[in-house]
Amino acid sequence: MMAYRVLVVDDEPQIHTFIRISLEAERFDYYGADSIVMAKSSIEAHAPHLIVLDLGLPDGDGADLVSDIRATSHVPILILTARDEEDEKIRLLEAGANDYLSKPFGIRELIARVKVLVRDLVNTHQPLDDLITGDIRLQISTNQAWFQGETLALTKKEFAFLSLLMATPGKLVMQDVLLATIWGETHKRDSHYLRILVSQLRKKLNDSADDQRLIKTETGLGYRLLSTHPSSESLSDQ
Repeated sequence: MMAYRVLVVDDEPQIHTFIRISLEAERFDYYGADSIVMAKSSIEAHAPHLIVLDLGLPDGDGADLVSDIRATSHVPILILTARDEEDEKIRLLEAGANDYLSKPFGIRELIARVKVLVRDLVNTHQPLDDLITGDIRLQISTNQAWFQGETLALTKKEFAFLSLLMATPGKLVMQDVLLATIWGETHKRDSHYLRILVSQLRKKLNDSADDQRLIKTETGLGYRLLSTHPSSESLSDQ
């Protein structure tokens, strides 16, 4: 049976201790982080199936991390919060959280909620693991890519860029979102990073800056992935 990976993000060591013991007793694989920076690193390294997230973190608000995660992933998120106001809980759910648990909480209830979210994950068969747009296919869980049926070798950043565009094919993805997600918040103005990456991707996808049959540049704004097959698309409107 598959062991589901659970990332717990909290800055209180004692909470990590009793959640870890309880998760491992239920045959979950536990991973821990005590900050937003560490959480992002763990998400990239371990691709957790579920995230248990505290809001009060030393380097920022956990709600901001929810928004960042939702830009690229539909992984279930269970919020731990001492904020008991109804408006705050509604805000978190609307931002992309799947469930919340108010502190202090019982470990049995937390494990029960984790199991519900995992059950929902199994029942939906993770349909967004495969992203397909035209002749491009990505498998998120394995970081594999194909173009016109052939294996496509991508760097980690090229894969991240395509997955962001393929999550909303045909729609504009702003360059500051791309930069912050792929390179980090401190690089939101380094647009030349994107130009170099897109140039490399065009070569691999038989695309060009002149035709832009696949990757459409919206100058000064961002990029979009054209959602039709390049072999049959009329380019008269580009």
